[in-house]
Amino acid sequence: MTDIRIETFLTLCSVMNYRKTAELLNMTQPAVTQHIHYLENYYNCKLFIYDKKSLRMTHEAELLRKYAENVTYQEKRLKTILSEKEGCRIALGATKTIGEYVIAEHIAAFLSDPANRISVNVDNTERLLAALSSGELDLALIEGYFDSSRYASRLYKKEPFVGICGACHPFAGRTVSLSDVLNEELILREEGSGTREILRQLLADKNRSFSDFRRITTISNFGLAAEILAKGIGITFAYKAVMERDKGLAGFKVKGWKTERDFNYVYLDNPFSEQAAELFDSYRSGIVK
Repeated sequence: MTDIRIETFLTLCSVMNYRKTAELLNMTQPAVTQHIHYLENYYNCKLFIYDKKSLRMTHEAELLRKYAENVTYQEKRLKTILSEKEGCRIALGATKTIGEYVIAEHIAAFLSDPANRISVNVDNTERLLAALSSGELDLALIEGYFDSSRYASRLYKKEPFVGICGACHPFAGRTVSLSDVLNEELILREEGSGTREILRQLLADKNRSFSDFRRITTISNFGLAAEILAKGIGITFAYKAVMERDKGLAGFKVKGWKTERDFNYVYLDNPFSEQAAELFDSYRSGIVK
């Protein structure tokens, strides 16, 4: 059973505020402080410091958080395993592109074994990583950037990252310059999404940003975005698998941009998570390896 002081520590790491931590855990603020002081004394190090009135984690706190997240997750996983008589249960996260356009056949193959059970949470990268850290997920399929020092990972597949527009748009099927792209209206995913972050990085490499586009429209649902694009309004950037599902869309390339990105299994670095990733991956072809 995980020590309550570890739970306090992880909650404080998440919200970085002693008062909010106390409220979330239904305890007093002095009790939160006492728990943190106990851990600091036990590990003989400082875990949190104030920098210009802002609470900041020390390097030692980062190390402890990684350890504590693993211990908390492994305890939850062990409890699940001990309660199951047969089969396997996996809690899987997937970013929106992967969840909506890539893994349906893979999940169907996993469920072809009647003893297997799976729950799938489709959300943006930021929230999936938070769910991994709190032990709510066994693994996540991530299309965007993540902290490789905090999470373990392995490649799921490589997928072209392309410009997408309506089939009748002047860009359809062409390679265009970045200056041409910036003259367009950009349909952009919400904050925290993997595709938004990838596009931000590609623009930053050219000393550009979202503000350089003629107009920005933020839409979190790609089905709605696709309908707007199909009417010839704006452009967006996403994975080729998204474009291929809609005949009203077409792809284009931008000169000088690397257009292939990795889809990765991302999980906490422990044997239970690794085992879950290996098991789920064994159903990739529809036949257990």
